[in-house]
Amino acid sequence: MAITEGNQYHMRMGNLIKVLLATMLVICLIDMPYGYYQLVRFTALCVFAILAHQSFREHKQNEGILYLGLALLFQPFLKLSLGREIWNILDIIVALGLVASIIFKKNKG
Repeated sequence: MAITEGNQYHMRMGNLIKVLLATMLVICLIDMPYGYYQLVRFTALCVFAILAHQSFREHKQNEGILYLGLALLFQPFLKLSLGREIWNILDIIVALGLVASIIFKKNKG
């Protein structure tokens, strides 16, 4: 697939969205109002659903399943009560994974 100016724009926007979500997840380590955590969960649901759709469209099944699982994990409608410590660990792991996906995609392409 040839890299066009439009593709580069979408890649940059996708990377920016991943960095913003990673930042939001790291901020969850601070004691924030409950509404912030709800915003993060809803944002993560949307971002991971879009990333899953893009992955499936590009025939990257494993990546799509991972993003779909993360969308389900973070969805705000049927909340998982995992406790603050476990959520903090998950937030860091997912934030690092988002940043790593940017780095590895840059090195690959």
